[in-house]
Amino acid sequence: MNLYPSGQYIHMPEISLTTPALLFPAVSLLLVAYTNRFNAISSRIRAMSAAYKATPSDSLMAQIQSLRKRVKIIQYMQGFGVGSLFLCVACMFALFAGKLFLGKLVFAVSLISMLLSLGYSLWEVMVSGQALNLELNELESKAE
Repeated sequence: MNLYPSGQYIHMPEISLTTPALLFPAVSLLLVAYTNRFNAISSRIRAMSAAYKATPSDSLMAQIQSLRKRVKIIQYMQGFGVGSLFLCVACMFALFAGKLFLGKLVFAVSLISMLLSLGYSLWEVMVSGQALNLELNELESKAE
């Protein structure tokens, strides 16, 4: 139990060096997935840019703007994902140095960073769905 300045006792679970290490495989896989998304969007941007130069259209411009937004979101996803991994390593150093409270605090911030990364990932998926709807609407209008 820990005593806070207010005089309250709260129970904080113990963590060891292996606790933050559990996030390494998950964060690594997420970063690979985020990089793949970024690479796919890069290719899509290049293709759309060429298509727009050949035949400018409002639909293509809307999709290009959506891709710009997605690139920015993916940058935040990657930033918070890397931040989470960085903080896991810092947590392990704190625990190794015997600074248990600091290690717990840094690990908590690492988890928050991971949550932010996942939240941005969800947002990017939603924006991606909107972009696909733009493309489907264009196909439907051509079919009519």
